[in-house]
Amino acid sequence: MIEARDLFSFGKIGIGGAGENVYTVHHGDVAAVVSKTPVFIFDPTRENALAHEHVIETVMKNNTIIPMSFGTVFRTDDDIREVLKSIYPSLKDVLKQMANKLEFGLKVTWDRDRIVEELKRENEEIHRFQHELTRKHLQSTYFARMQLGRMIDKALAERAAEVVREIYDGLRAVCVASRDNKVIGDKMIMNAAFLIQKDKEPEFDAAVNAVAQKFGDRLNFKYTGPWPPYNFVNIRLKLERGTAS
Repeated sequence: MIEARDLFSFGKIGIGGAGENVYTVHHGDVAAVVSKTPVFIFDPTRENALAHEHVIETVMKNNTIIPMSFGTVFRTDDDIREVLKSIYPSLKDVLKQMANKLEFGLKVTWDRDRIVEELKRENEEIHRFQHELTRKHLQSTYFARMQLGRMIDKALAERAAEVVREIYDGLRAVCVASRDNKVIGDKMIMNAAFLIQKDKEPEFDAAVNAVAQKFGDRLNFKYTGPWPPYNFVNIRLKLERGTAS
């Protein structure tokens, strides 16, 4: 969804591979960017996801976008107009808040085994416990392994939290907002989204690079974007009862 009064066509780049025209459907000065489709459920295949992404990139070049979920389908253009009408005040407010802003994603991983070895050397409590186990020949007992594992997990969580705080500290000055998302797997320690002023993108890039260089090869940074503000917008779409039937 975008702010626009005039009808506009973005070309025959619609999802589904049929070359459908992507165009705007309006209510006043707001519009949904849509294309015709005979399909009511889109599978999130690579081809469909790339087509969806291409449309977003095309529209983003000259517009602030409020994103909708992949595969959202309405029966008619009139249904879309009813939705735009029902959420118009909220949509205008969010469009104003998100004007000239972009989202970037940052995932940070580490070599867990390497960090564990560091902790065994550097963490005094773990080092002392390991030394005691070795002295008493208790390394192989179930209780000893469980206790050592709990100590290492606790130290890993503390180290991860410390590193994540440092990363946020290095980026906070160049972003409007940030959001923590759930990490995936035991190697990822950070999965965050950042909202950036469009004209601050070079500064944010430089800040991410500076933070990455600070940690060297101890951390791996995966930096993606720009995206629409997926993580910073939450508008509930509701069709009027009459149009939903």
